[in-house]
Amino acid sequence: MTIRLPDADGALRTYEPRTEPLTLTPGTPLTSRTVFSAAHVVADPFADTTPDSPAAVDWDATLAFRRHLWSHGLGVAEAMDTAQRGMGLDWAGAAELIRRSAAEARAVGGRIACGVGTDQLTGGTLAGIRAAYEEQLAVVEEAGAQAVLMASRALASAARGPEDYLEVYGDLLRQATEPVVLHWLGPVFDPALEGYWGSSDLDAATETFLEVVAAHPGKVDGIKVSLLDAGREVGLRRRLPRGVRCYTGDDFDYPELIAGDEQGFSHALLGVFDPLGPLAAEAVRVLDTGDTAGFRALLDPTVALSRHLFQAPTRFYKTGVVFLAWLAGHQSHFTMVGGLQSARSLPHLARAYELADGLGLFPDPKQAEERMRNLLSLYGVNQ
Repeated sequence: MTIRLPDADGALRTYEPRTEPLTLTPGTPLTSRTVFSAAHVVADPFADTTPDSPAAVDWDATLAFRRHLWSHGLGVAEAMDTAQRGMGLDWAGAAELIRRSAAEARAVGGRIACGVGTDQLTGGTLAGIRAAYEEQLAVVEEAGAQAVLMASRALASAARGPEDYLEVYGDLLRQATEPVVLHWLGPVFDPALEGYWGSSDLDAATETFLEVVAAHPGKVDGIKVSLLDAGREVGLRRRLPRGVRCYTGDDFDYPELIAGDEQGFSHALLGVFDPLGPLAAEAVRVLDTGDTAGFRALLDPTVALSRHLFQAPTRFYKTGVVFLAWLAGHQSHFTMVGGLQSARSLPHLARAYELADGLGLFPDPKQAEERMRNLLSLYGVNQ
């Protein structure tokens, strides 16, 4: 049976969905790489909310999805931008998410790291920004999770130069009780972060970033780089102090960065490993055996889907992630916090369905097809 899918120009094309999924079952723990999936939140579809209301989260479905990721050996990166931090999920909701997910991680023995930011603020002084970071760091550490120090819109706005970043991050790292991950999120993901680390010149920003890392030995577990620039990430990776990991956040070039070269490799903390979770875990298990070619054979074909989901405006990739979770049966609806399900077009979603189905990502291809047909019908596409 075929399904008619819309192209960007409004024409309909015929696609024949696959009938069998790619069979992927939980396996042994991952050993050669540390891999986090930045997980999305599931909205409560029955909550009486508006785009300006506090987020209403379906906690049962949200935590069930995290158990799904843990069952395949992945770590969960919680309350990151994939969870709509700064795009519908406010700090109060993020704090509850952190506490609930950390408790769930303890219950099942899952690895978890949580985002620490300043999204209580829209601006302010360096002292206020530092206090906001400290409040969030305390919540994460009290929950028993590893902290990921996220880039701050408020700091990007208030900082006068590199010295302000050195001061704020230095204070935070001295306070942290356990080694943290430093997250450099580029403006392609969030335009408000232009000029982070005190300069729009990425070479100059890199020097400040590395200065923060070098000045606090033992306090930085790793860096997460989300610049969508593989060459720059490799250059950064090679300059890290011994024992400091690089977690790729490059959703365009992750297979080659995780595979690495003779001088090193990247671990991973990726939003695309939300829909790719089981397949990504299986690929890393193959890599654990030393089979780099087998790893690339599994993961390289997923790049087309990832590049599609993360196409400009990149920050709206979350819509595709939740859409695929709905098609895959991880949630009963395609509703998002803040109404963000409307942030991508029907042709974009149709292509995401086609690419994901081609990879065998849907445990029940028939259910995915039926849900795709229902969405098409709502948009007036008759089959």
